[in-house]
Amino acid sequence: MFRPIVAAIAASLAASAAHAGDAPDFSLTVYSAAEPGALSTASLANYGANLPGYALVRDSRRMTLPQGIGELRFTDVAKRIDPTTVAFESLSDPAGTRVMEQNYQYDLVDNAKLLDRYIGQNISVTQVRGDKAEQITGKLLSASGGLILQRDTGEVLTLGNYSNIQFPALPGGLITRPTLVWKVASKAGGAQDSRVSYQTQGITWWSDYNVVMREAGGACDMDLAAWVTLVNQSGGSYANAQLKLVAGEVNRAPAAAPAALGYAMKQAARMEMDAAAEGFKESSLSEYHLYTLGRRTDLPENSTKQLELFPAVHGVACRKQLVFTAAPAPWSYWSAPINDQSYAATSQGTVGAYLEFDNKEANKLGMPLPAGRVRVNQANQSDGALEFVGEDVIKHTPRNETLRIKLGNSFDIVGERKQTNFRIDVNAHSMDESFEISVRNRKKEAAAVVVREYLYRWNSWEITAKDHEFAKRDAQTIDFPLEIAANTESKVTYTVHYHW
Repeated sequence: MFRPIVAAIAASLAASAAHAGDAPDFSLTVYSAAEPGALSTASLANYGANLPGYALVRDSRRMTLPQGIGELRFTDVAKRIDPTTVAFESLSDPAGTRVMEQNYQYDLVDNAKLLDRYIGQNISVTQVRGDKAEQITGKLLSASGGLILQRDTGEVLTLGNYSNIQFPALPGGLITRPTLVWKVASKAGGAQDSRVSYQTQGITWWSDYNVVMREAGGACDMDLAAWVTLVNQSGGSYANAQLKLVAGEVNRAPAAAPAALGYAMKQAARMEMDAAAEGFKESSLSEYHLYTLGRRTDLPENSTKQLELFPAVHGVACRKQLVFTAAPAPWSYWSAPINDQSYAATSQGTVGAYLEFDNKEANKLGMPLPAGRVRVNQANQSDGALEFVGEDVIKHTPRNETLRIKLGNSFDIVGERKQTNFRIDVNAHSMDESFEISVRNRKKEAAAVVVREYLYRWNSWEITAKDHEFAKRDAQTIDFPLEIAANTESKVTYTVHYHW
């Protein structure tokens, strides 16, 4: 282990600070490219540099520009910057200032590069022997598997253990931080208010929703809390930043993002904000939704931050639904009717438990909900403690839509489905099939169960016989609602006629 001492680094940092100007004023618009519910804090290590998300960074500060044509160095950029998206603006003299050339320098100094650059040159190495430290100076011949030095006397030393190395200067081409180097033409020169915008990888966000559900006397209500998790692995830190999150599926070309997208995001940056607000304020952005944090926040490098998306909502009306399914889902298309009598003739079913609620103002909601994972908890009857009862993933959901969360499968309600009759008439291009569905409720209380049947053999059908009324859910699905008393069984029978 050793710690190289580079005298030139301090001077390099001071010079960079002089070019950079005053402290930056950051504004970030963060986009997520992850599938809904795919990210969690436990999965971040699997992505590394490929974290599915990006951000538009706007860095406003006062810079000192050379008059005429000169060089301007800008050091405080993220390591994962996309240099093709950089835009420099002089707010003080926009008409008289322009960037003629841009170089992105990212050959950052480290131990190995310093040693490699000093092969054939003199360095000084401190070696500790017992309680004494000896300084050895010589020409560096090799840095592979240790150091090989040649003294002025011609003596060659191999050093496997050492504590410090002193280099006379920082070699040309190595820098301490990623740097944008511009050739700038400025009529006025001098100190100017400027803004630098660029996109960077390594930043993303996602939503998590926590539900506390209550059931009593067949009624259901719930509390809903929403949180945003923000991850920064971009190689840059953003102190006291104005934060915006974009929810929606923003298309990106395989190369750089189109200019129109950048313009839309710049326009969003100029939105008026209520400085007194603390949480996120939602607004529209083209075909997406923008969530602007009403206060500034810090986003250090390699950090994970959680923010409340909106204040918790209490007493939201909901519905608990149990759905029995045993029929196979219909095909997306048919080339011919399914006339195999044994296909799905007998099958065991499952009873899925679902939580539904309306995202409407009348139901204390009515807000665009970004995609994310919904976790549902419910108080147990013995001690009232909250217990986890299921989770699901929602897509981006606009206001006035109904959300349906699958909790799991019921333990105490079981059933099966069996074919009781089948007849096909090839000449008449028709087919008739009859079923009996048995559902048993082993709970200590009555249960409302929906028997969901998929009419999967062909797309033209009609129900010709039934012992329960049904509701047509869609073109290939019908529902039989049942009320099943405690520890009893209910049966549904029906006949479907297909024709083609």
